[in-house]
Amino acid sequence: MLINSLFFHAFESICSSKTPKIMLSNESLSAPTSSTTCFENGSYTVEKKSVPKSSSSDTPNPPLYIVYPIEKGTYPVILFLHGFSIPNTSYSSLFEFIASHGYIIVAPGQTLFGLLKGLFVASAVGDVDDVALTSNWINKNQGENLQRELPSDVSPDLENVALAGHSKGGKAAFALALGHANTSLKFKALIGLDPVEGPNTSNRIEPKILNYIPQNFNISLPIALIGTGLGDDGFRGFFPPAAPWGCNHPFFFNECKPPVCYFVAKDYGHMDMVNDWLAWLSGMFVSKTGKGSYADMRRACGGIFVAFLKTYMFDDAEDLSTIVGSPSFVAPVKLNPVLWLQS
Repeated sequence: MLINSLFFHAFESICSSKTPKIMLSNESLSAPTSSTTCFENGSYTVEKKSVPKSSSSDTPNPPLYIVYPIEKGTYPVILFLHGFSIPNTSYSSLFEFIASHGYIIVAPGQTLFGLLKGLFVASAVGDVDDVALTSNWINKNQGENLQRELPSDVSPDLENVALAGHSKGGKAAFALALGHANTSLKFKALIGLDPVEGPNTSNRIEPKILNYIPQNFNISLPIALIGTGLGDDGFRGFFPPAAPWGCNHPFFFNECKPPVCYFVAKDYGHMDMVNDWLAWLSGMFVSKTGKGSYADMRRACGGIFVAFLKTYMFDDAEDLSTIVGSPSFVAPVKLNPVLWLQS
């Protein structure tokens, strides 16, 4: 297993409580000279809708969950893939935060058959094929399908589309970017929210995408990774880790080529960015959760989405530079490590 040197620094700061914590953001002890509003609610009013499948519709992966600004305009799109057996609506608070900054979020759903299949078939191949179908649905006739589900004066900007996902959905997003399914939609950026390769290193689910070789991913997109510090902890000795070591975010980072950003919410767990009720339920019965505010975790994740996409969609790096330069001054949660490899 080959690991790059920055990975070792990241490993040390994430997993060792007995060694000095290393901040790789070149953070100074003084306050930043510029501020950022990306961790606050945006200025747009948002609405949300679920799009079911009907006899007259070719809607893939129903029900699609769409969150969008209602003000007249053309907005970039984020195609977001839910985690293992997590309802797409369980991310509504996170989606609404991001959409308030001027983004349209499209989140594929999961049928009962898909849920049952996911429980009994240890594979993400179907997930990747499904997201390819949704991508093609979005891109069909220059966005005609998605436009039909939006107000007439709100339009998707198909020149600026990001692919993102959480947990197993994060793995599926990487797999699609690596070409494990075909799509006509062109992506501008890739974001992994605590992605997971499988239940353990000896049982990684198909398609296997980690090879444990530094900068091995053949992905030309800018990438952001948001990891959790508690995701690889088991739950009270009863449940295995939700994001087990060897299959989790440091190993995805290890294989990313620049440009790549890497943030770890050190004191939070794998499910702490979903809606409060599910984060609480998961913390009670399934996965280790942090002691901080779930709302702060969502603001941290949403703000990173916004700052990263402003940089690589619109050439505006001010917010991202501020976060990387002074995370403890501006971020609502502790981020350590913080990395931005630009070349």
